[in-house]
Amino acid sequence: MGRHRLATTRRRRWSAPAAAVALPALALLSVGADSLSATTHDAPSGCCAELIAEPPAATQYRTTPADDGLLLAASRSMHRDLETALPPAVGSETGLQVKTILVARAVSAIFPEVQSIGGVRPDFLRWHPDGLAIDVMIPDHRSSEGIALGDAVVAFVLRNADRLGVAHVIWRQTLYPAHGTPHRMTDLGSDNANHYNHVHIATVGGGYPDGPGLYLG
Repeated sequence: MGRHRLATTRRRRWSAPAAAVALPALALLSVGADSLSATTHDAPSGCCAELIAEPPAATQYRTTPADDGLLLAASRSMHRDLETALPPAVGSETGLQVKTILVARAVSAIFPEVQSIGGVRPDFLRWHPDGLAIDVMIPDHRSSEGIALGDAVVAFVLRNADRLGVAHVIWRQTLYPAHGTPHRMTDLGSDNANHYNHVHIATVGGGYPDGPGLYLG
């Protein structure tokens, strides 16, 4: 069974153990919305700070506010064991490459508010047809809560870009490279085309799964 870790940039394989191993469930913690600060989206903001290093036993994926003005996922944390399996994503994983599956599962686990993730579909660019990208649909995307959720997803994946194999993210008409300077995109005329109703996340791929895989957080 293929196993894929967030902390690596290429696929690894291990043989299945002779005995079943009980994997601890993901513990998702959140705080009230009143602890989150508001964010202004009149102009593109700078990209995110680097991933915060944590001791092995500490909370993983924790993010803290940065000076760039993005609302970071300060209210989110995920405790994990090194052998914790991420459950399947809320959207179809058919046709996705392993890193794309990994980021879809991580986002699904961290953000239960996300109820729909798009994957493979026809497009004139290669990202979606080749299984390299997902669209994280944001409920009530014009509300302050929807914008805050999208901001938190962007912050999470960018701060963990190397671990998740993220290439770039697009949200609210701004493209955020995993490593580089964000830039405002051309107005394409609709919320969907301008990525106001979803967060587009593209990955480096990592190849297609060769069978049922165990994706480790």
